[in-house]
Amino acid sequence: MRHPLLISLCIAGTTVLSACQKSSDADVKRAIESVNVIDETNLNDVMLTVADPNEAVAYFARTAEQHPDRIDIKRGLAKSLIRAKKPLEATKVWQMVVTSTEGTNEDRVSLADAYIRSNEWVKAEETLNMIPPTHETFDRYRLEAMVADANKKWQKADSFYDTAFGLTTRPSGVLNNWGYSKLTRGDYPGAEKLFGEALTYDSSNFTTKNNLVLARAAQRKYDMPIVPMTQQERAELLYTAALTAIKQGDVTIGKGLLEDAVETSPRHFEQAARALETLNRSVTNG
Repeated sequence: MRHPLLISLCIAGTTVLSACQKSSDADVKRAIESVNVIDETNLNDVMLTVADPNEAVAYFARTAEQHPDRIDIKRGLAKSLIRAKKPLEATKVWQMVVTSTEGTNEDRVSLADAYIRSNEWVKAEETLNMIPPTHETFDRYRLEAMVADANKKWQKADSFYDTAFGLTTRPSGVLNNWGYSKLTRGDYPGAEKLFGEALTYDSSNFTTKNNLVLARAAQRKYDMPIVPMTQQERAELLYTAALTAIKQGDVTIGKGLLEDAVETSPRHFEQAARALETLNRSVTNG
């Protein structure tokens, strides 16, 4: 008489156990998926920062094939292509991102950046014009300034550079670009001031130091600026000043600067030595 009750209890127990097992399996699956998402996010970050650029391109390209609907992976691929110095390929990926339903104004800024790196200035300008003025970011105004420079719209360029300068805590790069803009216009004092200011934020940037020497030498200021520099850097900066002096007809000063460059370098500075030899030979033959 008790068997039906026992069987019912067993069936009920089995049902509860089965439900518990399913619930447990679902919880485990969700936990594993969460860990996988965290691991993937970390891996994506590594690929976008410290990984070899070409390895990052391969990783994101492979992942994009497996998950063609994931825009975040396409963004990673585009950014990796930029790091790998393949901007033309990056523009194609950014175009897909921008035209998707998940495309953002920041994606358009990145597309414009890729166009500039590909020397497609008209497309870059068209892309920037599609971004509403309410989207005010450092990268947007940095690119706007570069486009204005390319179009020789100096007043607009200055305005955009100034705005970009106010939107970043690391302004050395934009100040260097702004200074180079002034240099190309022939505003050498203005360029000198901007390069000098850029070096107060990043005194290790040799390109800015070289630009500063160019701006000073264009004003016939051939002495070295008071900025931190290694012996090798000093030799190369003296060489830059020497060539500028010679081009401006200050041959004697240029020769002296070349001699200083050869003596300053911790190892034989071949470029300066060859230039000095050529200069001496031309003077002798002349």
